[in-house]
Amino acid sequence: MLRGAAVAVVAGAVLAGCSAQVPEAEPSAKAPGATAATDAAAEPVKGTVIGGKGTPCVLPVSFETAPGWTAEKVTVADDPDFAELAKQGPVTVVCEVDAKPAGNIGFIRVWAGGDAGAATPRAVLEAFVRADKNASKAVYAQTKAGALPATEVTYTVSGEFTDGPKPERAFAVATPAGPVVVHLGGLDAEEHKAMLPAYERAKRTVALTG
Repeated sequence: MLRGAAVAVVAGAVLAGCSAQVPEAEPSAKAPGATAATDAAAEPVKGTVIGGKGTPCVLPVSFETAPGWTAEKVTVADDPDFAELAKQGPVTVVCEVDAKPAGNIGFIRVWAGGDAGAATPRAVLEAFVRADKNASKAVYAQTKAGALPATEVTYTVSGEFTDGPKPERAFAVATPAGPVVVHLGGLDAEEHKAMLPAYERAKRTVALTG
């Protein structure tokens, strides 16, 4: 009987303890520097600005490349066959920004040439697309490249060396040195999509060079 009473007393004590209010834990303080580290992680990683003097490609415009992408000047050789390939419509390729070091397969190419004021950015872009016999479904829109008025085009390209139609896009601006076209291709639709942020970064950061 005493054993049963003792068990009852212990059980009552346990139940009373369970019903007592448990104090709320104080929120833990953040480790020193945690906020600063978070803010730093949120900041976009800077790329390289090309186009000005002393950069791999001296151009009528400058823009920021994506991190890891590498720019290289394109020089048209005296070989007439290569010179023909390097020209599309009224412009000639003058710079290639390679995505391969950043893990993608494709380029942002810069095309320039022609007379300043001879044609609007849209007319230049239409001639550029028209010169590609494999291009179709072109859609044009007015936009901004940095602070500059620009025309942008999206279109598809099909051919014997492509695995079905693949998207491409470009924008054109007018400069005192003549029109400039910035073009994004890519191995296929997946690569093109992966490289779009680099293209948008270039478009967003365009500025005239002095």
